[in-house]
Amino acid sequence: MAWFSGGASNRALVENLASNNLITTERVKNAMLAVDRAHFAPAAPYADSPQSIGHAATISAPHMHAAAAESLLPFLNPAATTRVLDIGSGSGYLTAVLANLVTPSLAARVASHRGGGEAVGGGGAASGEGAGEGAGTVIGIDHIQALVDMARGNMGKSEEGKKMLDTGQVQFVKGDGRKGWAEGAPYDAIHVGAAAAEHHQILVDQLKKPGRLFVPVEEDFMQHIYVIDKKEDGTVTRKKVMAVRYVPLTDAPKE
Repeated sequence: MAWFSGGASNRALVENLASNNLITTERVKNAMLAVDRAHFAPAAPYADSPQSIGHAATISAPHMHAAAAESLLPFLNPAATTRVLDIGSGSGYLTAVLANLVTPSLAARVASHRGGGEAVGGGGAASGEGAGEGAGTVIGIDHIQALVDMARGNMGKSEEGKKMLDTGQVQFVKGDGRKGWAEGAPYDAIHVGAAAAEHHQILVDQLKKPGRLFVPVEEDFMQHIYVIDKKEDGTVTRKKVMAVRYVPLTDAPKE
């Protein structure tokens, strides 16, 4: 049903994803309602399909963003102590959704704006209490400076997105995502938005106890999503979830 979930507006897209059971929780639904995908996708933003954003990168289909958010949700506590890493952040869309998921009282603020019928805060949390107050931190990392700049610009298209950037609740940095981002570790949740050529132990090392990693991995000429959990005692479990097709997690193109 994924390919039939597009809509004429952000709200229609999210409602269709929910109707098709691709979004299964109110928290993820509210977070995706709060971020207007038109601020991040260059064309046909409400189609449920991946799109090129230049620099050999793509913005994933909304149903894949929903799947990642739903999987990571148990580790996305809306509290100041929560830390999240989004590797291969690209356009910044999922970074914004994750930021909303670690922002307290999002549901109440979304509900207060439902009369408007559209996305609540564009690139950030719904209007109301200030972004960053008691909220967790989300770091988006990409290996191409132009994409880092694009993500910041996209996030800044809304007032609340600007607040998230200004308060440091959302940060975009340039770096090799295969190595994670040690400066912000450890993380409650790590999302990888490109297919890794192998299981990178350093990403598991940067998880909290407990913590969860959502990562596509190439194997046997295919790609599969793995959900990797680090438990409180430090033991690690890996679960292969589904076959996917992502751009590879690679070195930056030669300049």
